[in-house]
Amino acid sequence: MIIQELTDAEVAATAARAGAEVVRGLHGRELDRIDKGAGDFATTADLEAERAVLGVLRAARPDDAVLGEEGGRQGATGARRQWLVDPLCGTLNYAVGNKLVAVNVALPGGAAAVADPFGGEDGEVFTTDGTRAWGPDGKPLAPTAATGLVDVNLDPPFPGAPGFRAVDLLAHPDFVAGFRPRVVSTTLALAWVAAGRRAAYVTDGGDLSGSVHFAAGIALCRAAGCVVTGIDGVPVGEGPARGLVAAADAATHARLMAMIGARRAQVQAP
Repeated sequence: MIIQELTDAEVAATAARAGAEVVRGLHGRELDRIDKGAGDFATTADLEAERAVLGVLRAARPDDAVLGEEGGRQGATGARRQWLVDPLCGTLNYAVGNKLVAVNVALPGGAAAVADPFGGEDGEVFTTDGTRAWGPDGKPLAPTAATGLVDVNLDPPFPGAPGFRAVDLLAHPDFVAGFRPRVVSTTLALAWVAAGRRAAYVTDGGDLSGSVHFAAGIALCRAAGCVVTGIDGVPVGEGPARGLVAAADAATHARLMAMIGARRAQVQAP
């Protein structure tokens, strides 16, 4: 099939898979690090994976623009559509040999894909067309809170403090009684919420709906039927939400929001 005849969802999946192949192929090698300031850095794998993703997007959608984490905005000037690309989410994990990473490709308001380069034998790709979401086996994603596992992002900065600190959530008695924390330090965890491998994902931050890091995972969760809001309870996509609480179901979301709200009330009390 000619690549320009692919649907947006197929383009997203193909691009994410191309990036994942690069990430998988370079794993374990000694890679150059490019300092980005404030303790952040990219590696050769980040750059090469982004080139691979962009190669697919340019071939399939030459009239669209691309916003990449490493290369910034590229493509057609005045383009009506712009793809968001995070070629290697979990760079620090990857740089020390940890395989918990993701490749994220999203078209805001439409298709998206999250690739796990090391899932299964040849990686896994989770895909949405903006309305429906599928797993690597082509079956619809089915979120569930059955695992009781909640992935919490503990990476700085912490703009919600003191009203919200992720570490405080982990110490909340109700959290300890009902959930078990996980910290994978990559937005691959959002795909796992959509797929039923996590009960929820929580992170601090600003409005993450247009972030190259989060857009693909948010799209998957929403299309799969998860409840996705900011830590302030504002539904993602309906206003400038702060941070993110993506839960497999309404009950799990309500429990987490109650804990977050209790902490905020405690801090604000005279």
